[in-house]
Amino acid sequence: MRFLRFYFLGILLLFLVINFIFDFKITNIQTNDQIKNFVYNYILPHKNAVKLEKQIKELRKDRNQIDKRRILYEEAFQDLMEDRPYLEYDSLLLEKLLTQFDPYEFDISLINNSSNLEYSYNSEHSFSNNTIDVNIFGPTSNIFMYGIANQYPGSGYLEIHNDNLIIISASGILGFSNIEINNIKSDLFFQQIKTNISEFIGIEQFKKSRIHDFDWLEGGWFSVKDIEIYNDEIYVSYTREVSNNCWNTSLIFGKMNYQFIEFDNFFTSEECVHFYDNIDEEFNAHQSGGRVISLENDKVYFSTGDFRSRHRTQKIDSMFGKVIEIDKVSKNYKVISMGHRNPQGLYYNKEDNFLIEAEHGPQGGDEINIIKLNQKEIPNYGWAISSYGEHYGGANASYNQKTYEKYPLYKSHSDYGFIEPIKYFVPSIGISQIVGLDKKNHYVVASLKDSSLYFFELKDNKEIINMKRIEIGERIRDMIKYNNELYLFLEDTASFAQVILK
Repeated sequence: MRFLRFYFLGILLLFLVINFIFDFKITNIQTNDQIKNFVYNYILPHKNAVKLEKQIKELRKDRNQIDKRRILYEEAFQDLMEDRPYLEYDSLLLEKLLTQFDPYEFDISLINNSSNLEYSYNSEHSFSNNTIDVNIFGPTSNIFMYGIANQYPGSGYLEIHNDNLIIISASGILGFSNIEINNIKSDLFFQQIKTNISEFIGIEQFKKSRIHDFDWLEGGWFSVKDIEIYNDEIYVSYTREVSNNCWNTSLIFGKMNYQFIEFDNFFTSEECVHFYDNIDEEFNAHQSGGRVISLENDKVYFSTGDFRSRHRTQKIDSMFGKVIEIDKVSKNYKVISMGHRNPQGLYYNKEDNFLIEAEHGPQGGDEINIIKLNQKEIPNYGWAISSYGEHYGGANASYNQKTYEKYPLYKSHSDYGFIEPIKYFVPSIGISQIVGLDKKNHYVVASLKDSSLYFFELKDNKEIINMKRIEIGERIRDMIKYNNELYLFLEDTASFAQVILK
């Protein structure tokens, strides 16, 4: 018992000692602080005054900054209140303009005013890697506004004539560069060439891009589709309104002239797909093809799409969904291949005498095909019976039941007597133009949806190897090769790119 008593007393004593020491430390700190304040305030007052003056100076500086900000905010608020009626008016005016005007109207105004198209080097978007140097030239004024693809600024196509870069918009604006292509450095402009393209496609056709009650940004169904220049021959493909609301893809021709070009019909047909009255009750003018290749002095190769009139692609006597060879003199034509959906790329390999074709699939199934020429039978590439893509919405969509019964899209071509593509893409890349490179058996194909270039080799003219993707960053509507350089039309910004191959 005595032991426990001494134990508790010891603990209590230890607690009191620790508490005393802690209180002494606090008291000492407080005493020191009080002594320090006493010394500064009464023994060394001049040092305290210097400190106080510094604090006052900082406070005045902060006050002045706050006053200046207050004045700026008050002025900005007052300006905003004064401008509010004008801002509301401008907003309403802009909304009204966008409601009442279509992009083609901006392009038509450029044509009517013969406005030059001005471009400047864009260092921010240009880039370089181990394979290519890419120089981007963006529009600084008079930008194309009428585009084939929905929400993008504008579409166009490129060609070369006498070392000049030639450009044509989807709305038919045609121009040539003010300097030779080899001297392109920073700034250049395209001077317009007057034409009679409006006699073939113009305001009345562009207006009908809205006939389906789409938003104004979804225009572009009816447009120029490609340009080809061979020597002084210039060919332009376009969607032709054969009769009221009935369309096909046709070709006009003229003699190259930098002042005025008068176009005339080169190839067309009275066969057309009606906007409303058609077998499948579907219509889409984006599926119109339109690529043109002029060969030497006698032949032109020309691609057509199906306008979503799928059954025509398997009819030999229909011009839809075909690659066609046209005689330049007689204008007679013959079908080179059939079973195509929407051929967007076409290149002729002169050495081995074949075409390499690139076409859009539906939901997936973009293709690259080899078309051998001078065959006894017309090669058939299977659309719309076979495809590695699907009808939009897929096989499980109830609204597609009848479509699949008629057009089953088998996942084999050869099993059903058709020619297999040498390459297909699932998902689609939005394949566009394809060109051959200087190195034998080397090619490049461009893409819209994927915004990239795909370089590859062709082995034994039947197999693609060593494919390499390089992202460009914009939809590539057109591509040409000149002097071992590629020139691209980029429709996201209506720009063009010079691609230097390494």
